[in-house]
Amino acid sequence: MAENEEGQEKTEQPTPKRLQDARRKGQIARSRELNTMAITLAGGVALVVMSDGLGDALSQLMRGAFNIPRSDMFDTFAMVRRLASAMQDALLMLLPFMLLLAVVAIGSSVVLGGMAFSAESIAPKLSKLNPLKGLKRLFSAKGLVELLKALAKFFLIGGVTALVIWHSLDSFLGLGRMELGPAMDEMGSLVGWSFVLIASTMILIALVDVPFQLWDHNRQLKMTRQEIRDEMKETEGRPEVKGRIRSLQREMAQRRMMEEVPKADVIVTNPTHYAVALRYDQERMQAPRLVAKGVDLVAANIRRVAGGHQVPVVESPMLARAIYAHTRLNETIPAGLYLAVAKLLAYVFQLRVYHSEGGPRPPAMGQLDIPAELQIPAATEEA
Repeated sequence: MAENEEGQEKTEQPTPKRLQDARRKGQIARSRELNTMAITLAGGVALVVMSDGLGDALSQLMRGAFNIPRSDMFDTFAMVRRLASAMQDALLMLLPFMLLLAVVAIGSSVVLGGMAFSAESIAPKLSKLNPLKGLKRLFSAKGLVELLKALAKFFLIGGVTALVIWHSLDSFLGLGRMELGPAMDEMGSLVGWSFVLIASTMILIALVDVPFQLWDHNRQLKMTRQEIRDEMKETEGRPEVKGRIRSLQREMAQRRMMEEVPKADVIVTNPTHYAVALRYDQERMQAPRLVAKGVDLVAANIRRVAGGHQVPVVESPMLARAIYAHTRLNETIPAGLYLAVAKLLAYVFQLRVYHSEGGPRPPAMGQLDIPAELQIPAATEEA
């Protein structure tokens, strides 16, 4: 079982953040055996397919290189120019083959962990020079697997190579008795098939190495439960900090809410437990809007602010509970409460006219009808 430096067992799978951090550092699953197998196999197949064309092109290149005019014999720089021209022709001839190998090398290297570039992974690290850590890596499970892979490659590739050479020895010796063109074509085919057969043995090694690299990469990134808890604290914040932030957010929300109380048209109370503040602008609002609400201490503060700004306070326990339970801040009241609130606002406007202009005092508002589905019994009031 893997352990960290403190001796704690790494039993938990790596989190997405751990995987992302590892990728940023260049720690991704890679299989050198898969890369080597793919390049060798692709090169062998390409030689078999392109042997005829490469043989003809190489034959023409050699004829041109060894067919030297008499005038060039007396030119000091003629041989240098001919060498440069021959090298250019050779590169152009081998360019498709080299491009194919480059594509296969890149594709086989990123097939496991994807593409990732990290400057941190190529930066020099003094810890890699520590002989104790080097011995620890040498005698680790990964070191043992690397040793077994090296022995397997030696015996498999060496054995298959010996068999291929022994079986094709007569064909290779026969190349010396053939014309240049056919000999070049035959040599390309023999070398290509030899590479294909040798690379085929590496498929067995890659089939073992790829699962091991994936398992070892996951093992190295495993975490302890304490590491997961520390990561959660780091990403989400410590509980005491989060609690303080929520407290400040509540205070700011209540402060903004209290600033809306002086703008309200009426405060509906329970009379002491609940308090809700309603505002209605006939030109801008389709229905009355809840601008403040609260219970206990918050309700007392709403009543205090309303009293200081001469906002009417009306007692209607059932209506106050219904508005508090079914309406969010800065939203209009439910349609089922339109009639009751309309009667309430009409009474408040009549009181406002009475206080400003005098005349007969409006009659008491009376009981307001609240739909049954919106009623909140006093026994189940929410704190």
